[in-house]
Amino acid sequence: MAELIRRQGGVPTVVAAMREVPLAAGEELLEAFDRLWAGEIGLAVFLTGVGVRNLDEALAGPRPGKLAEALRRVRVVARGPKAAAALRKLGVEPHAVAPEPHTWREVLAVLEDPLPARVAVQEYGRPNPDLYEALRSRGAEVIPLRIYRWELPADTGPLRQAVRDLEAGRFDFVVFTTPHQVVNLFRIADDEGGPARLRAALERAVVASIGPSTTETLAAYGLRADLEPARPRMGYLVRELAERGPALAAAKKAERR
Repeated sequence: MAELIRRQGGVPTVVAAMREVPLAAGEELLEAFDRLWAGEIGLAVFLTGVGVRNLDEALAGPRPGKLAEALRRVRVVARGPKAAAALRKLGVEPHAVAPEPHTWREVLAVLEDPLPARVAVQEYGRPNPDLYEALRSRGAEVIPLRIYRWELPADTGPLRQAVRDLEAGRFDFVVFTTPHQVVNLFRIADDEGGPARLRAALERAVVASIGPSTTETLAAYGLRADLEPARPRMGYLVRELAERGPALAAAKKAERR
């Protein structure tokens, strides 16, 4: 991301807002996998490539060599190309890959009716209530596969400083590439002047979102994404920000006069 911004003439400040914390293969995950192995689950949905890899690693000890074989027995759907690539590396060809922008809505669109009675869903850091409710409305029981969770960085100092700099007006543009970055930024804001101050600061800047899921999360915090690229890719995001950002920033300044 930083190099992409530099190529467009920008000066990036890249701050980690989250870290991935893998979960051990606990009782809940092993029970879910054993149901998959036993043929009780007819569809497995994978939402991230890292989730596929972490699941394989988590099961390597307690259920060695069984994941790929179990997945070959059921219908497998990938949310996007990264999840699909990770599955193929395991030797599992997904039956369907959701198209761009790779949200839960596109996942639903590629699922054929009738759904099996039970659907396993690999979570990506947290549950997706909208996806789960939609699956249940189509008659399926949802079996979560909890592989990892998102937490704040081990060192939150840089993120706290970024919040202070943002509130001081030192950033013209703020770029979010995942929904959980938004969540964690507001978690930090609770200790750095409160969410209202952060929200006001973001409203003064140009806020760019990688795609619909991140845009929806911003909206949940009362914020509008000023820019969302035509395709949910870093390159598209940075290029469109370089092209449209100055005009958006000028318009925001004019609104405050």
